[in-house]
Amino acid sequence: MSLMANLYVGSSGLQATQNALNTVAHNMSNMDTDGYTRQQVSQGTRAYQTLENRFDCIAPKQIGTGVNYSNCKQVRSEFLDISYRVETGRSAFYDVSVKALEEVEDQLQEMQGTEFAESLNNLWVAVQELAKDPCSAVNQSALVTRANEFLTRAKSVYEGLENYQANMDSIVVDMVEDINYIGDRIRELNEDIVSIESNKIERANDLRDERNLLLDRLGTYGKIDYHEDIFGNCIVLFEGSSFITTDHVNHIACDHSLSEEKGGSPAGYNTPYWEYAATTELNYDGSRTVISIDGAHVFDLETPISTSINTDIGKLKSVLLARGDRNANYHDIVEDKDYYNEKIAQSVIMNVEAEFDQMIHNIMAKINEIMENAESNPGVLDDTAGMPSEFTLFSVANEEDKLVYRVGEDNPPGTVLTGLTIKNTQVNPKLIQDPTLFTFRTIDGNEDTATMTELKEAFTKEDYVLNPNVSTRNSFITYYNSLVSQVANSADVYNSIKEAQEKTVSAVESAREQIVGVSSDEELEFMIMYQNAYNASSRYINVVSEMLEHLVSTLGS
Repeated sequence: MSLMANLYVGSSGLQATQNALNTVAHNMSNMDTDGYTRQQVSQGTRAYQTLENRFDCIAPKQIGTGVNYSNCKQVRSEFLDISYRVETGRSAFYDVSVKALEEVEDQLQEMQGTEFAESLNNLWVAVQELAKDPCSAVNQSALVTRANEFLTRAKSVYEGLENYQANMDSIVVDMVEDINYIGDRIRELNEDIVSIESNKIERANDLRDERNLLLDRLGTYGKIDYHEDIFGNCIVLFEGSSFITTDHVNHIACDHSLSEEKGGSPAGYNTPYWEYAATTELNYDGSRTVISIDGAHVFDLETPISTSINTDIGKLKSVLLARGDRNANYHDIVEDKDYYNEKIAQSVIMNVEAEFDQMIHNIMAKINEIMENAESNPGVLDDTAGMPSEFTLFSVANEEDKLVYRVGEDNPPGTVLTGLTIKNTQVNPKLIQDPTLFTFRTIDGNEDTATMTELKEAFTKEDYVLNPNVSTRNSFITYYNSLVSQVANSADVYNSIKEAQEKTVSAVESAREQIVGVSSDEELEFMIMYQNAYNASSRYINVVSEMLEHLVSTLGS
């Protein structure tokens, strides 16, 4: 090789090491950048120059032409990326469940007070005091007052659960908007990455970092599957459906107006659905109106929740499950066991609403039944008093409790189901005006002790279960404690799963960080190595330059 050619060898060393130093500097400057992946330099040899090719030799006689800066690649583990996104999605799922149960505990006044428990106990005390002296105006007034307090507190608790459902419903909209934003941004990054890497020379590593960070974020919302095609596009499936393609993003929308028969929520809650799968009709102005989302739902919320089949991934699904699709009441429990297990049991809030309403209904219905059949019922004693024959402590504020959703196979939407629920019940207005109308005195003037005995036994008789899946029976006194204990036990179970999941996420994240993370000590070692290589190339060029100068000066003389 000529001395002039040797200058190119030295020059290639300078260029390769300078690029390597730039990469190291880039790694060092992004040590604390969220989502940054360590970049690694790959160097190779330039094409050899063949001087002689003899057939009696094993290999041709060649000399090197220098070093080549081959590639600057990201250091990642695909296995750890997949594991991290699955485990963070699962952790987010149980985190939402724990927060929902904590909110329910708060609504039941078991964290910062015991107001409702006290109102239930006060009603029981009022019944006991009335049993001592049924004809006392003070005791009769106390019973009506405590009953009104009991129902008012029950309405407050139930309203709090409804408000929390509404808050979770607004969260659903925000999550869907963020998912669509992530999809649009990943598609834009796909275009930029393909454009930059189409020459097969450059690598859009920083854009790939942003895309990977978005995939991490998307993984917290639901189950994702993805792969990269030969051009560099990242194709993503969300909950098994096509989300991001090479040139398009299938957006998710929320519906809150369609009926249950058309796939909507019976209570008007937001239901996420795939826009491309919804049934639409064309309007005169060219726009389209969604007429049904049946079959277009993003999630199948009736699928059992199980880690083995990966149905416990994503906080959006967890929010939808915890929120439910309606405000539940006791009808959802007593009408159809299968319906309860499929539609109610998996929702934290709906399950508590149904069980709580069932407790209030049982108490009110039993008290009304006893008072209705009492010998001292004023409606029976005096037909001319202008009171109904079924004069009771509680009455229905609305004459009909009309279902707007299906409960079981025998009760389609619109079915009229009567009965005392928290929302449609009030204390008898006549008793509010005059608590002594129900005198608890029989027609012969004696105290109605039989009725009082029945009222006391009603509170202590263990005839009630929380739901069809529970065999333990409770009285009115123990029912509420059992309900609170069930919520607390569920919260403890979910919290244990959450804590175990957090440890799993931490372990996977730590393993991934060891690969993708930047180590300052390691990068400083590389910097020293490449700096020495740069200095060596520089000295090599100086030597060649001096040799050339010596030859020229010698020959010139």
